[in-house]
Amino acid sequence: MKNIRKLVSQFTISAVAMLLLAVAPAVASAQSVENPQLQKKVRHELVTLPYYGVFDNLAYSINGGTVTLYGQVVRPTTRSDAEHRVKRIAGVSRVVNNIKVLPLSSFDDRIRFATYRSIARMGGLYRYLQGTNPSLHIVVNNGHVTLEGVVSGSGDRNLAYMAANRVPGVFSVQNNLRVEGAEPR
Repeated sequence: MKNIRKLVSQFTISAVAMLLLAVAPAVASAQSVENPQLQKKVRHELVTLPYYGVFDNLAYSINGGTVTLYGQVVRPTTRSDAEHRVKRIAGVSRVVNNIKVLPLSSFDDRIRFATYRSIARMGGLYRYLQGTNPSLHIVVNNGHVTLEGVVSGSGDRNLAYMAANRVPGVFSVQNNLRVEGAEPR
């Protein structure tokens, strides 16, 4: 009798475990099906902003229906346009706008263009600066340069850093470039 109860108990536990294992992927996939679509829509809205360019950097996070925007932009209109575009996406209930507008500075403008030229002339890196949505972004704030985006190899990442570092007037360079296909840092 004791052995039968033990067998029934083990069978019940096994059956419940198998049921949970069968249901868990369905629940996980139901949650992840909605998120990638929303992420894709938010990304699309941000990269198609009219004045979003190589000297701006935008990022976002999604938590349920709340989208939090991050980054730095040169123009205040880019900040407000980003918020308005994301607000109108179906599934977004709230937008938290943490985008920083960089201060107006002819000193920073000179560094932006000099850094752009330096990177574009360095070992074929110009390809990362081209197009309507370049994969490399140069953010300059009070003489400090931050490189953001994605490059195809660690060699290109290092070349971009060296090119930005050799620009006269730059106080510091922070290299946040990610290598395509590499683990996030």
